[in-house]
Amino acid sequence: MRFHPLEKLINLQDSYTRNFKIDNLHLLLLQRDGVLYLIEGRCPHRGHPLDAATLDNGVIQCALHHYRFAIADGRLLQATEERCRGLRVFELVYEGNEVGVMLES
Repeated sequence: MRFHPLEKLINLQDSYTRNFKIDNLHLLLLQRDGVLYLIEGRCPHRGHPLDAATLDNGVIQCALHHYRFAIADGRLLQATEERCRGLRVFELVYEGNEVGVMLES
């Protein structure tokens, strides 16, 4: 496992949203109501980028087909077509003044 720094803590505030690509993995780092989340950056239904999604009350809704997921645990809340798996949620790691993620090299 290797630490991948994502952002300096000083830059984080509510409404923060930023995409990251590490190797072939797309990640989305967001902060809402003082809580920081790291989820996969593409909808598991058809791979649409989630940076264009709407986010309200801990639920992210894909802009393409309106699939809804809980950002805290990634579970699928609503499917408008065939069901798909939930979102992958990643554990954040804090090192010094940065937040990042541990991923296999």
